[in-house]
Amino acid sequence: QTEFSNFFFFFLSFFPAETLMDTKWATTELAWTSHPETGWEEVSGYDDAMNPIRTYQVCNVRELNQNNWLRSDFIPRKDVLRVYVEMKFTVRDCNSIPNIPGSCKETFNLFYYESDSDSATSTSPFWMENPYVKVDTIAPDESFSMLESGRINTKIRSFGPLSRAGFYLAFQDLGACMSLISVRVFYKKCSTTIASFAVFPETATGAEATSLVIAPGTCVPNALEVSVPLKLYCNGDGEWMVPVGSCTCMAGFEPAVKDTQCQACSPGTFKSKQGEGFCSPCPPNSRTSSGATSICSCRTGYYRADNDSPDSGCTTVPSAPRSVISSVNETSLVLEWSEPRDQGGREDLLYNVICKKCLPERGTCTRCDDNVDISPRHLGLTERHVTVRNLQAHTQYSFEIQAVNGVSNKSPYVPQFASVNITTNQAAPSAVPTVHLMGASANTMSLSWLPPEKPNGIILDYEIKYHEKVRASLCGSKCINTSHRQRNAINRSDIFLCASHTADVDKTLQEQLPLIVGSLTAGLVFIIVVVVIAIVCLRKQRNGSESEYTEKLQQYITPGMKVYIDPFTYEDPNEAIREFAKEIDVSCVKIEEVIGAGEFGEVCRGRLKLPGRREIIVAIKTLKAGYTDRQRRDFLSEASIMGQFDHPNIIRLEGVVTKSRPVMIVTEFMENGALDSFLRLNDGQFTVIQLVGMLRGIAAGMKYLSDMNYVHRDLAARNILVNSNLVCKVSDFGLSRFLEDDPTDPTYTSSLGGKIPIRWTAPEAIAYRKFTSASDVWSYGIVMWEVMSYGERPYWDMSNQDVINAVEQDYRLPPPMDCPTALHQLMLDCWVKERNLRPKFSQIVNTLDKLIRNAASLKVVTSTHSGASQPLLDRCVPDYTTFTTVGDWLDAIKMSRYRDNFLNAGFASFDLVAQMTAEDLLRIGVTLAGHQKKILGSIQDMRLQMNQTLPVQV
Repeated sequence: QTEFSNFFFFFLSFFPAETLMDTKWATTELAWTSHPETGWEEVSGYDDAMNPIRTYQVCNVRELNQNNWLRSDFIPRKDVLRVYVEMKFTVRDCNSIPNIPGSCKETFNLFYYESDSDSATSTSPFWMENPYVKVDTIAPDESFSMLESGRINTKIRSFGPLSRAGFYLAFQDLGACMSLISVRVFYKKCSTTIASFAVFPETATGAEATSLVIAPGTCVPNALEVSVPLKLYCNGDGEWMVPVGSCTCMAGFEPAVKDTQCQACSPGTFKSKQGEGFCSPCPPNSRTSSGATSICSCRTGYYRADNDSPDSGCTTVPSAPRSVISSVNETSLVLEWSEPRDQGGREDLLYNVICKKCLPERGTCTRCDDNVDISPRHLGLTERHVTVRNLQAHTQYSFEIQAVNGVSNKSPYVPQFASVNITTNQAAPSAVPTVHLMGASANTMSLSWLPPEKPNGIILDYEIKYHEKVRASLCGSKCINTSHRQRNAINRSDIFLCASHTADVDKTLQEQLPLIVGSLTAGLVFIIVVVVIAIVCLRKQRNGSESEYTEKLQQYITPGMKVYIDPFTYEDPNEAIREFAKEIDVSCVKIEEVIGAGEFGEVCRGRLKLPGRREIIVAIKTLKAGYTDRQRRDFLSEASIMGQFDHPNIIRLEGVVTKSRPVMIVTEFMENGALDSFLRLNDGQFTVIQLVGMLRGIAAGMKYLSDMNYVHRDLAARNILVNSNLVCKVSDFGLSRFLEDDPTDPTYTSSLGGKIPIRWTAPEAIAYRKFTSASDVWSYGIVMWEVMSYGERPYWDMSNQDVINAVEQDYRLPPPMDCPTALHQLMLDCWVKERNLRPKFSQIVNTLDKLIRNAASLKVVTSTHSGASQPLLDRCVPDYTTFTTVGDWLDAIKMSRYRDNFLNAGFASFDLVAQMTAEDLLRIGVTLAGHQKKILGSIQDMRLQMNQTLPVQV
């Protein structure tokens, strides 16, 4: 069943058309309606394979004023918007018919008539254009004479959009001798397909040849959406393109059948996450007995920690620590040990130390009191040693050292441990807690005290130390040792009592501390001040040098070569205005008519009369009232830019008005306005040479700007102005500064913090804000497409994000209708992804000059055809059977550079070439990934054509 489904999918993909009517297979009379009855006649015949066919003939060439009509039966349109008519016919050469009047024709006309029902009669609708709609006049490629057999011509025409339930076809003969052999009516469609694990339904093409119809997608079973919405575009040729959104196989399922299905993981394997990855064998110490598993369960005695990933193996608890060593010092203890023999397969090993106090007389051990100090800590140790303090003297203790890891809390068993038993030694007693003065006289005093809280054994005696208060040293040399049962009278009035564990505070340090802190604070403040001053000076020095460099830039360039200077490098914007734009007295300017609205105010037509010069018509941009300083600066900056240019294909600045209101920029007036609207208004009215002349002017202006190191950033037909002599001039020099403030124009879309015209912008400028003359070249290629399509919107109604995705997937705009092949190739050169490989504007100008001088090269027209592989707009699949050698095939796909590589490696026949793989291409020297992809794509087409020629049995 799967193999049959795959074959059916292939069959649908290879024939993206659905037939509505085909007279070739008619076995009975067609009985179409003709008018008059002496015109078209139905005749039976046989085709080349001797199959019976029904044809219609007419040959009233000896009679004048012929008007013979033939109408088909009613054809339901099945909700399609555009249909195609394939006509096979023969036409007699008028010169081969003797003694005929001059009214003999070698053409006929194709019409259609829409209707909601099969209601046409022999008299209705009337046999005339309107109500019938003319599609085209059909002329043969070849006609025949009596001495030759009939040469069959095949022509295909399309019409739409259709809106009624169906339609009739009508053929009008005005005096030809011809035979209509067969008529096939069909529509193109994008067949059901699966892309990115999403199913897209069969979709009929749009109403126009350039229409893009959106088809929504649904994830295949066991797949989930990665991004939405899911959609594909069906183009006018019945080919899918520009996928948006995708699905991937859910956890427990992996891609299968060439990424068209998601199949369950087999038992013993798993897939933990949604994605394109495949199922993997269960990790160590885990297992699964069922399919479609996202996680393998751990074997008995093995576990996963809470933060372990499902892809990780299962682990177990560690064994007990080894080689415990204890060292007792009075009531302190040092414990050391070695790591366990088995860590359980994990690296997160920790240790716990449990202290227990034992009472031999009772034979029990209990947890130690909180006053026992285990350092650095008793739980979660990473080191393998601890120090224990504050134990009781002459006491037995037991210590357990546990080894634990990340899964110890998962195990139902107590962690394994090593233990050690110790007995503490005799230790010094703790300090005397309190000393009381019982009585004192001039020469004696009486003291009393309590015994220490921790005697740590039998107290033998107490020691009393004293010294004079005026001395800095502790405890003078006079010390008295006495039994703890005695009280001592000391015959000295100036004494200090101290215990062996106490000492006086260093008063000298206390007295000096405020002075030390003050000095450190003052020093820190001084260092901060010095650093701040240094930074400010450095910035001033750097800014000053940059400004100086900008102002003196002309001194460091090639003599005679002018370079553009950014007016925003001037500290005072008015200085740039004074340097590059001439101030015009407002009395010289007369505004006559408002013709539009600009970014900062109105655009007007007016007149300029300067002293000593004739009056001229000018365009005037005004700055609206209530402007801010920044708006005034940005408004006048365009004049500062424009004033630096002097070229016949760059809009000319006449001057500015800044000393009165409103502030104005005055430029030359371009009678025909913006190029895009001008072309739409005059659709089809210019010759190819005229259009190429316009493109040449734009390219010359851009070459001038490029030579000045100026990057336009917004080159588009809307920013090209046209005068009365069809001279095109580049204008609108505000994008590099103004787009951040443009809130309304949908042409400009936010990207990486700014707004850019997506449809005209090179991919590196969209992704990385990398604007160069090379990105202007990309935009120029889009302008070429706009000109040759008479102002059509680039990428039609695709969203800006879909345009970005399409360009990233190497989709390029198809050639406009009747576009010369050479011009479309130049567009493709401008749209090369690697910006360093795009032509320079100087090369573009030279190429256009050659085309203008050689007008014959502009008569070769590219057929409109776009596809879904690289490059997407140049996918006319060559029929390998038309080539005699492999070299001819390589020439056709523009890979002739590898002719010798194929022949030297022995790939001299198409049978051998059809079996080649990517490894074969790499082995024979095709190392570029793009060339490999193109050749392999053509080989795939070759294989499909070979399979098509074989008999298919289902």
